[in-house]
Amino acid sequence: MRKTCIAFALIFLCVSLAAQNYNRNGLGNQFGKSASGMDRNNYDRNGNPIDTTAVNDANTVPIGLFSWTVDDRLGVRTDVPVDTVQHGFHTANDAGGPAGQYSYLGNLGAPRFAHVFFERKEPTQEFFTDPYDFTLIRPDNVVFTNTKSPFTNITYFKHGDARTGEERFKAYFAVNANKRTGFGFNVDYTYGRGKYQNQSTALFNGDLFAYYRGDHYEMHATFINDNLKMAENGGITNDNYIKRPLDMAEGKKTYATNEIPVNLSDIWNHNRGYHVFLTHRYNLGIYRDNPDEADTTAAQVFLPVTSFIHTLKADISERKYISYNHSQNEAYFAHNYLGTDSTDVTRHTSIKNTFGISIREGFSRWAKAGLTAFISHEYRGYTLNDSLRGPDGKRAATDYRENVVSVGGQLLKEQGRTLRYNIVGEMAVAGEDAGQFSLEGKGRLHFRFLSDTVRFEANAYVKSLNPVFYYRHFHSKHYWWDNDDLSKVTRTRIEGSLAIDRWQTRLRAGVENIKNYTYLDNTSVVATPATDTQAATYKNNAAVRQHADNLQVFSATLSQNFQAGVLHLDNVVTFQTSSNEEVLPLPKLVLYHNLYLRLGLAKKVLMVEMGADLRYFSQYYAPDYAPAIGQFYLQHPDTRYKLGGFPLVNGYVNMHLKRTRIFLEMYNLLQPTGDKSYFQVAHYPLNPRGFKIGISWNFFD
Repeated sequence: MRKTCIAFALIFLCVSLAAQNYNRNGLGNQFGKSASGMDRNNYDRNGNPIDTTAVNDANTVPIGLFSWTVDDRLGVRTDVPVDTVQHGFHTANDAGGPAGQYSYLGNLGAPRFAHVFFERKEPTQEFFTDPYDFTLIRPDNVVFTNTKSPFTNITYFKHGDARTGEERFKAYFAVNANKRTGFGFNVDYTYGRGKYQNQSTALFNGDLFAYYRGDHYEMHATFINDNLKMAENGGITNDNYIKRPLDMAEGKKTYATNEIPVNLSDIWNHNRGYHVFLTHRYNLGIYRDNPDEADTTAAQVFLPVTSFIHTLKADISERKYISYNHSQNEAYFAHNYLGTDSTDVTRHTSIKNTFGISIREGFSRWAKAGLTAFISHEYRGYTLNDSLRGPDGKRAATDYRENVVSVGGQLLKEQGRTLRYNIVGEMAVAGEDAGQFSLEGKGRLHFRFLSDTVRFEANAYVKSLNPVFYYRHFHSKHYWWDNDDLSKVTRTRIEGSLAIDRWQTRLRAGVENIKNYTYLDNTSVVATPATDTQAATYKNNAAVRQHADNLQVFSATLSQNFQAGVLHLDNVVTFQTSSNEEVLPLPKLVLYHNLYLRLGLAKKVLMVEMGADLRYFSQYYAPDYAPAIGQFYLQHPDTRYKLGGFPLVNGYVNMHLKRTRIFLEMYNLLQPTGDKSYFQVAHYPLNPRGFKIGISWNFFD
């Protein structure tokens, strides 16, 4: 990992020096128009108008940029705001999400899951890294930037001291070679030492990106490396160290967090991955007179008519489970399939090619939407452990090979202010996933209501998908299954949202039906039976289960903000319910409230927010965590208990001065004890009260 970090640091230094020379030579100072027709030259990176009549001397650094992402199927671009958000900066490094939608293990960078069901993502073939989505970089969330001058963002977060604290460093750099070509990189390094024993995290994510946006040819490419290492402690041995700390030592001692006993030591999950993504297209089209010629130097604009598309996505990943304490394994886990082997390794390789042809939207009056047809082939290879050894004494391996051929189509409307939509259908026609299909649709409608603009958005899908490979096959030191009889999972969702900006109101509601819901169950076995004086003890185990009956989830979220002068109150209230709490437990109520003052000081050059926010979810049987696989699963029915019902309150100050953002925060102000203590996952308490700081700088030079 250190070599990788050094390599990216050297790249950063070299590119920065090249960028300074690039700026002195006066390159990259012109831009075309956005898809919406706005002249990028007339606005700065925050969307504020620039005085284009001002004299620009040789020493002036031109400022202005815009950013976008591309989808990983057909490379469709989506504009995204540049990360200069002032409001709520203190939540930028909160693993619980900006509105507390996630539960996590406490330490920064540790696995997490969404306890708001409609925020959950489906399991992917990159199964072991799914719980690390807080820091993970994937092709569809790589941000490409077109900038008039080299742009750099440096962000640093810190919580606690050098012995048990946590830190995160992020660096983003983007530069243009000319108005059509740009490149850059992104580095994200998280190091959480852990307030509790054997809990440290060291997560490195980095990507290099490049693009070319010509009239006829477009290209976006990324290379991503992730290196994620986490120590596993199996949770604390007794929750009463947090719930009733004085009882644990008869009032004679108060335990520091790093003195509380934990279940495991000398165990790590280590995930490494390399990901290459390329999407490019060739456009056939026509040139027409530019109706906005007065605002640009271009007399004509290019209108694409037909596009030929190719997308390549290649992934190589390796997961290592490292465990040196064999006597501890015998005591804690129900099975030790690999004997005294200290390491078990799982590997995954995937190569997917997608080819498409598209009739583009807007080149004539009758082309009200774009239409795309595509075909894809995906090769997937997996290497799992085998219980046998070869003649050389080395552990044998079992290889699995899967091929899938799919066809599909897309109907896309991106232009126009009133109605936009995106409908995509795909079906596997051959290979391992033959017969699976998905049909997804998203739409957005703008209309006037009481002198205000109302936005209505709809999202619906129906999917019948094969469970991911690791639900079907998994061989490891402690868990082992081959489920060749799993049925396809059928999901149907209908969801809508209504937003009224003037009222600062947004209502989102939806319902989903799932048949053959597939999940990880806790199948721990009794180690010692219960007695009159002592509860039974269990050895850890996990298995894959399918719920054959239909399962329904209803969810509704109301976001409502209030303002009275400098006083603000932001609120997000979610109600949700599951038709089967035994299989899919959910908190009925999830709340977020943020009360703060927003002030402009020094002639409003310095913007300040001061306040406190509260996160809360009602009690429910929150999932447990399986350290030997790095995944969340149900609590065991004989030992389960409800978590939640406590308010996590943070006090903060956010400050924004020109291109610098800073926050100061006191985390977990209340730090409650008792049954409603600060647990979000069974036996994994959150961090205790502590001071956090974060700072973010933007540079143009």
